[in-house]
Amino acid sequence: MTSILAATVILLRDSPAGPEILMIKRGDNLAFAGGALVFPGGRVDPADVTTARDPRLATGFERLDDIDASARIACCREALEETGVLLTSGAAADPAQLARARAELATGPDSAEACTFAATLAALDHKVAADRFIPFARWEPPAAAPIKRRFDTHFYLADAGNTAGAAISPDGHEAVAIHWTTAAQVLADEAAGTAALVFPTKCNLQRLGQYDSVAAIMAAAATRAPPFIQPEIVERDGAMWLIIPEDCDYPVTEERMDSVRRE
Repeated sequence: MTSILAATVILLRDSPAGPEILMIKRGDNLAFAGGALVFPGGRVDPADVTTARDPRLATGFERLDDIDASARIACCREALEETGVLLTSGAAADPAQLARARAELATGPDSAEACTFAATLAALDHKVAADRFIPFARWEPPAAAPIKRRFDTHFYLADAGNTAGAAISPDGHEAVAIHWTTAAQVLADEAAGTAALVFPTKCNLQRLGQYDSVAAIMAAAATRAPPFIQPEIVERDGAMWLIIPEDCDYPVTEERMDSVRRE
């Protein structure tokens, strides 16, 4: 089964409790990760690479290959669509114009009301800067995993910076709730049964939870190439386990399959 290229952005801000992450709750009726807490993200659109290569709309993408370039644009697009956070440079956007752009992006590319992300950027006179998005990891399901959809997902970090105080809201479809929280709190909620996490999200939260500031997270990510994580399914002691590589900055590298949510 061919994997679907996807991109996810982990939005970060500092707080007295430590680094906070913007988490969204997906609608219960969605086919993938319904009801789970996730980072903003989605499929990479074919038009994303065109946007990345347009110097009127994007800067710093010249050195990136097409996959990396389009994935960073997808992060920016999905953050706006799902949360209202605009990770671009330019004059402050008119709230009504921004709300209209979000609504048009959410209709999908085949709708008569659809608006491309490139058109949104042009209308706002904004640009996407490639270095706003820091590569963090790439995840793909095990080759033998019995799942309906295979996503080749590229994870990026983004310091929310001056957007941290901006109004945020869920799009009401893919994201039905949204909030800032710490990795430790989300993991505690999952352990208590009050939150659902798919396996890659859980592992990435465990990795993020090792650091006490956004700067520390960013610095650690900058010291290594983003790891490629393809979990393996192994049998041990009469149980099936999902195992990820060691030495990739993930503090927990295995979990029993019967306790794992994969999609």
